[in-house]
Amino acid sequence: MTRPPGPGSVTSAREPDLVLARNGDQDAFTRLVRPLRPELHAHCYRLLGSTHDADDAIQEAMLRAWRGLSRFEERASLRSWLYTVTTRACLDQLAGRRRRALPVDLGPANTNATPGSSGAEVAWLEPYPHGVPEGVASGPEARYDQREAVELAFVAALQHLPGNQRAALLLVEVLGYSAAEVASMMGTSTASVNSALQRARLAVSTRVPPV
Repeated sequence: MTRPPGPGSVTSAREPDLVLARNGDQDAFTRLVRPLRPELHAHCYRLLGSTHDADDAIQEAMLRAWRGLSRFEERASLRSWLYTVTTRACLDQLAGRRRRALPVDLGPANTNATPGSSGAEVAWLEPYPHGVPEGVASGPEARYDQREAVELAFVAALQHLPGNQRAALLLVEVLGYSAAEVASMMGTSTASVNSALQRARLAVSTRVPPV
């Protein structure tokens, strides 16, 4: 499987479309984000477990990115910044599904959660049309893409986790970001991300069949 560009791939400030987009050129912005939309949409799907919700989330994320492009400081790649914006849009959507707020400390699953949260059943889970796009996954958990049933089991397992644990696991294990990078993206500490990862890995390992 072809690996996508790594987390450290940086878009130069001299990128013509980036300059144009910052000056209000929507066509330039579209050209900038178009190559990344398939993998960002797949990220939304894994977080939300629904292609319909992923459609809504990616639209919201792109709107936020367009409005906030002036705040992109190029300390990381454009891809990393877009993953940050997209992840936060998905977490906001997850928060809207719940009767209570997401755990601040990336804590353990809430066993009384509503559908779409950590303790919910996932009978509503939708398979990704035609499988997750080629080249979307990288890192150790790319093995979850080797068989559609396994990918679906992985996504189903994610739906039993609090939103921030889902995000941490996907960003580290699937996309290859470091815990420190994820902490910066999610506005928390590296220790909290590592704690979330430990809990998430254990929970997912009990639900996903071996390949």
